Amino acid sequence: MGNAGSTLKVCKRCYLQLVRWLSVWRSISKGMFDLRVWPGMEGSEKTPGKAPDRGKEQMQRLAKLAKKHRNGHIPKVDWLDRLTFREIEMINEKEKRNSNYMYLMIEFPTIQIDGVDHAVVYYEQDGDDMYQFRAQAEVVTVPDYEILQENLVESKQHRLARSVRGVAPARDAKPSAAERDRLAAILSAPAAPLSADEQDLIWKYRFYLSSHRRALTKFLECVNWNRPGEVRQALSMMKQWAPMDVEDALELLTPKFSHPAVRKYAISRLKQAPDEDLLLYLLQLVQALKYEDFLEIHEEYVRVCGKDVAMYSDGEGKPQQRASQTTLLSASVGVSAEMSTSMTSRNSEGADESVISETGTSETLDNNTDFNENPEPEEQSLASFLISRACNNLVLANYLYWYLLIECSDTDSGPRDMPTRGMYLAVMRSFSQQLAKGNTDYQRIRNFLARQQVFIDKLVKLVKSVARESGNRNRKAERLQHLLADPDAFKFNFANFEPMPFPLDPTVTIKGIVAKKASLFKSALMPCKLTFLTSEGSEYEAIFKHGDDLRQDQLILQMITLMDKLLRRENLDLKLTPYKVLATSSKHGFLQFIESVTVAEALASEGSIQNFFRKHNPCEGAQYGIRPDTMDTYIRSCAGYCVITYLLGVGDRHLDNLLLTKSGALFHIDFGYILGRDPKPLPPPMKLSKEMVEAMGGVHSEHYHEFRKQCYTAFLHLRRHANLMLNLFSLMVDASVPDIALEPDKAVKKVQDKLRLDLGDEEAVHYLQNLLDMSVTAVMAALVEHFHKFAQYWRK
Repeated sequence: MGNAGSTLKVCKRCYLQLVRWLSVWRSISKGMFDLRVWPGMEGSEKTPGKAPDRGKEQMQRLAKLAKKHRNGHIPKVDWLDRLTFREIEMINEKEKRNSNYMYLMIEFPTIQIDGVDHAVVYYEQDGDDMYQFRAQAEVVTVPDYEILQENLVESKQHRLARSVRGVAPARDAKPSAAERDRLAAILSAPAAPLSADEQDLIWKYRFYLSSHRRALTKFLECVNWNRPGEVRQALSMMKQWAPMDVEDALELLTPKFSHPAVRKYAISRLKQAPDEDLLLYLLQLVQALKYEDFLEIHEEYVRVCGKDVAMYSDGEGKPQQRASQTTLLSASVGVSAEMSTSMTSRNSEGADESVISETGTSETLDNNTDFNENPEPEEQSLASFLISRACNNLVLANYLYWYLLIECSDTDSGPRDMPTRGMYLAVMRSFSQQLAKGNTDYQRIRNFLARQQVFIDKLVKLVKSVARESGNRNRKAERLQHLLADPDAFKFNFANFEPMPFPLDPTVTIKGIVAKKASLFKSALMPCKLTFLTSEGSEYEAIFKHGDDLRQDQLILQMITLMDKLLRRENLDLKLTPYKVLATSSKHGFLQFIESVTVAEALASEGSIQNFFRKHNPCEGAQYGIRPDTMDTYIRSCAGYCVITYLLGVGDRHLDNLLLTKSGALFHIDFGYILGRDPKPLPPPMKLSKEMVEAMGGVHSEHYHEFRKQCYTAFLHLRRHANLMLNLFSLMVDASVPDIALEPDKAVKKVQDKLRLDLGDEEAVHYLQNLLDMSVTAVMAALVEHFHKFAQYWRK
């Protein structure tokens, strides 16, 4: 008999199978067992042995159940157990009788100590000896030659489905009702990757979908651009497709679409956009240049400038289509220096106060006159398109210049970004050359840009000099006023200079700074508040901030401006205050100053927001004694900023970066944390403090219900423009925006999650309602606000 039970020879021609007497846990079996005897058969000599026949399955099944009952795995019921075991005995007797075989009953002893059953465990000899175990065994590499290889079956099926032979049947193919629903679900999900089945479905009904403008981007995602035959069909379909909207065409400029024909088609759609709309997307379009063909941009630069630039080396001596590093390092100042050399004092053309019209373009600018009097080509690259449009519009030229310059002079980028900086340098020089070789209006725009650059350079030197001044804030402010008033300071007369468009807002022409009104803010960087004198005799206040990167604030204010225009097109005016921000470098920039006070200051001086409104806009017969238009402005602006800051994930909200105007408008400043980042623990979804709700009359007032209604309406309207907002963020993933650079692959997803596009309109309203309730009753936000107030008190 083996150590786990085998067969036992009873006589010469008779063998008996033994039960396994050791369990898997090496404990000895116990209890009664019926063992069958096979006459005339020879048992197995192996261990463990196997019987020639498994016996009666019914008896084995009942035996296992009886064992489970004995071990307590089946609940014991006395009256039922007696009936059951009696029935089991009768079944076993019947089975034995019908089998005509002999059975041997063997009982293993049960070990009990003090009436408690114990299991007897078998230990092998030397089983307790310790052996050294290798914790870090050698890794054995097994090559799998099929990894990352083409699946021939799927490839063959793909080619058959996309073959030219399938064109004729596809023209008349009509989807079923179920397929139409599935296609509608695919088209309604922006920025969602398509599965292989979804791609095949869209390709199958491409002719049916060709009348749907928004389906073109989904169709182009289905194309395998490595197969020439498939590409030819796709480009032919693209020409037959219904022209897509300008907002949707932005998606074709993202990194996932690299084919030149597709990107040029997107440019052809952008040509239909007016300059006003193009301004809303200009920041992203400049970023989209990173995904263009650098070699094509270089060739355009050579064609415009008539000279070549050095090429980049990849580290192995191989040339690439980039400018040399030496050329690039001088680019940030070389462009402005090149432009400033042509700068003259008041020229004979008369750069007087009437040069800039109210629309921001030159009064004598002829929009029908193109560069070198040549007609504009039908197909343009993105760079040439932006340059051609900017040459005919001063506002576009102003912002394009500063957006390009900050990319050329971004010293924070590493060696890997040198080719990109070289590309921006080529675009900047092409832009400068086209302005220089153009007509009088082009040259006037170039002259304005050159003088803006000189003005900014001199202002930066002045601010640095003030920062080095020893003493407190008042001493520094006096130094600032003195330098601004001194006509010989830094060889530039800040108090009276030649009129030029203000870089922050080129629709405003400035001609000097009012030195006596200059001041410094109470903060670590001490930004300057400057009052500019305009050509019309009015004043324009702005903040110049040195030592801070304003590109993140610039992006958020651009999105707020965009959302404000989208809502106004839906006849919804939420009284937003999208003040202007322009980063003139990675270390300095301008912000528009809006006369206002922080909510914290209003509460400290007046006790409540209503008292603040009652002081500046009283009305005896009105509710709360406040003018109705003031309350309406406050409610609408609260609703607008609650929804917008929620969608953009703006963090670090407290009563010191919420501002109030005397007219009742509330707006946010300081966007150092976006896309869900927040330095405070457990922030609420929206900044809606108790004081803000009390100003509406409480949660049960009519004004608060109107506030909620405006929130719902704004949220639903902005959800309908989700594709545009997601496309703009897709183009910013490689921009030097801090909170996007942390997780660039998740930036678009974060905004998409806030929009909750998976919900219907009614469900979205309920979802937003829950967010508002959570924000109003947030305990942690109120606690954090008290800590912030205490910290501000001690800081002062």
